[in-house]
Amino acid sequence: MADSPANSDKTRRDFIVLTAGAVAGVGAASFVWPLVDSLNPSADVLALASTEVDISSIQKGQSIRVMWRGKPVFIRRRTNEEIEAARAEDLAVLPDPQRDEDRVKPGKDEWLVIIGVCTHLGCVPLGNKGDYGGWFCPCHGSHYDTSGRIRKGPAPLNLPVPPYEFLDNNVIKIG
Repeated sequence: MADSPANSDKTRRDFIVLTAGAVAGVGAASFVWPLVDSLNPSADVLALASTEVDISSIQKGQSIRVMWRGKPVFIRRRTNEEIEAARAEDLAVLPDPQRDEDRVKPGKDEWLVIIGVCTHLGCVPLGNKGDYGGWFCPCHGSHYDTSGRIRKGPAPLNLPVPPYEFLDNNVIKIG
């Protein structure tokens, strides 16, 4: 059975419509993809997404400051006395009640990792200062304890704990 001229025109029309649709789809995708891809973080931002810190040289009672995502992060190796004092606090008297155990990793409670930006107006607190032996923000007088919890002053919240994990006993990965 031979195709009639009308049937041949219909087949050719279908082919042209399908081809035009495919070309339009590829053209739209080639226009939209760079726009969508530009919304992804750049390579330098991805490089700042996490940082690894060697903590092997930090002695008990010492703190270090590292940068992560443009913010200071305090890593403190707490003494047994600091841990006991932080855990003995009555949560009812804290402006932002949070247990010390919830601010450290289980089994690694001597290590405190907190973002060093005052929750009042964003100043960087000074370590081993203030009324509670933790951090003191000289900008407006906020005092944080050895667990980074707000104890006195205008700051409304505790110093935040960033996402972090121990890669081994000597290295912490922040982010």
